[in-house]
Amino acid sequence: MKQLKYLFFPVLMTVFSVLNSCGNIKNSKYITIGMVDGWAEDVAMTHVAKAILDHQGYHVIIQKASTDMILASMNNEDTDLFLGVWLPYTHAKKVAKFPGLIYLGTNYDNGRIGLVVPEYVPIESIEELNQHKDQFSHRIIGIEKGAGLTTGTDKAIINYQLDYKQINSSTIAMITELQNAIQHQQWIVVAGWQPHWMFGKMKLKFLKDPKNTFGQAEQIKTYARKSFGKDHPDLAKFFSKMHFDDEHMSDLLMKMEHSKNKEATAKKWVDEHSDVVKVWLDKN
Repeated sequence: MKQLKYLFFPVLMTVFSVLNSCGNIKNSKYITIGMVDGWAEDVAMTHVAKAILDHQGYHVIIQKASTDMILASMNNEDTDLFLGVWLPYTHAKKVAKFPGLIYLGTNYDNGRIGLVVPEYVPIESIEELNQHKDQFSHRIIGIEKGAGLTTGTDKAIINYQLDYKQINSSTIAMITELQNAIQHQQWIVVAGWQPHWMFGKMKLKFLKDPKNTFGQAEQIKTYARKSFGKDHPDLAKFFSKMHFDDEHMSDLLMKMEHSKNKEATAKKWVDEHSDVVKVWLDKN
């Protein structure tokens, strides 16, 4: 019994030490940011934030996952931040499921989602899709299942009574199919969003949405775990000020798209826009 007693106390102290360390991590220089890989704007903004915080002495860990997984992880206080929340439409229901989240700031004001076609396709509205369903092969090329845009596209198929099926795989697969179709001047309709580098690289247009299924202009916002502001007040202020206008967002997305090293490109962009970053870092 005495041996068990002597063994028990070191184990107990080790457990307390580990728990104490876990608690201190939230107040340390370690910052975890959730990121949806394949979302061009989320990847770009997350790497810019990492470049800035790395320079400030933080150790930023990027956690790649789906939107639902990131929000759930933040709600459990396991992930610190997510820069890719689209509101008031795309992610409204997802955010509502998790009460342990706090809003920090708006990164971008002119977000938009909807159905997109190449400019050479001679239609202007979702209402016209059924008239040309054979030319589109009865298909809407979507992105990942579970995405807010995917849900919106399913609703559009119902609301407009479209004789179409949404084909889902990944954002990369959607863009590849779009590029191939444009190369051969074929008809194609995809579920798309802006900001995205594909609008700078390809001539595209959104189809009008008279039933407003996809909503109006959206904002991209940063959310954090509930106690993040208490643990990191200076960082909470930084993320409340981090904001991209149309010019900066377009420039960043195009540079990131042509980059083979996202971290290096983000660091260079930060260096080239030191005046903007200085405003974001201002603690007043």
